[in-house]
Amino acid sequence: MIEMKHISKTYTRKGVETEALHQVNLKVNEGDIYGVIGYSGAGKSTLIRMINFLEKPTSGQVFINGIDLGSYSTSQLRDARKNIGMIFQHFNLLNSKTIFQNVAIPLVLSKVNKTQIKDRVLELLDFVGLADKAESYPNELSGGQKQRIGIARALASNPSVLLCDEATSALDPQTTDSILNLLKKINEEYNITILIITHEMSIIQKVCNRVAVMENGEIIEEGNVLDVFGSPQQTSTKKFVQTVIHDEIPASVKNKIKDVPNSRLFKVPFDQNDTNPIVNDLIRTFNITVNIVFASINEIKDDTIGYLVLQLIGEKDLLEKAAGYLSHPEIGAKELAK
Repeated sequence: MIEMKHISKTYTRKGVETEALHQVNLKVNEGDIYGVIGYSGAGKSTLIRMINFLEKPTSGQVFINGIDLGSYSTSQLRDARKNIGMIFQHFNLLNSKTIFQNVAIPLVLSKVNKTQIKDRVLELLDFVGLADKAESYPNELSGGQKQRIGIARALASNPSVLLCDEATSALDPQTTDSILNLLKKINEEYNITILIITHEMSIIQKVCNRVAVMENGEIIEEGNVLDVFGSPQQTSTKKFVQTVIHDEIPASVKNKIKDVPNSRLFKVPFDQNDTNPIVNDLIRTFNITVNIVFASINEIKDDTIGYLVLQLIGEKDLLEKAAGYLSHPEIGAKELAK
């Protein structure tokens, strides 16, 4: 669907070169809701502008449905962009035009006949839940309603790809959730592939199935969201994940348990498909005391990820046997320092 190969982008200003992207490789499959996350200056917005060739890479290739956009003429590129919808952070609506007219803009520019325009615009306004706002103006709408209109406009030309550039950053949490639910609905009902640029890991958590983490113009980590959340490898990724997955023992708890004699700490991953009674087995099999000192369970789109931190208290040889039980690959626990 979308593939970027060895993409680099260098800007030159007053004789000074700045490399915004360096050798980026990215593949988004048909039907994905793919998230790209990074701090400000990581290169996210530059990357998204490469996908529809609003900016051309200094080197490398961008493929949409197997076609190299760099091989297109200006007119061919203009036609190709009709297949790529874009949603902006600040809505980009024209205040002088009605909601109907705003949504109709891509169709008017494509010289679609008026009857088809009317049918398509009303269909989309109904889809985003704003059929009654057709004759209103943008300044009469809330931020969430404006973004829904922006989404309807992006869908007007029936694209197969939808790009979201920080599309929820200007919205409150409740409105953000409603927009994310709308994006999931678009992905499922229209089978549109979605690429989301964001600096909020909670956005990735709620809707994406794959994620790439950017830093200094490079992708430093990429993969299935559940895998990246469950076992982040890079420092930046770990920081992002910790904003939504709280797997560190609070300092107040650590202070209470650090001096308990004859004890060891283990972090046990939670598997929603595992019915093994681990705590019960530890107590009954090894005759030790088990204290649950911390627990965290989070929903990641359609899955669940979580951890238990267990404090085992008992005789040294029994603790060693219990540690062997917990370290079995089927359980995958890791010992923590107190």
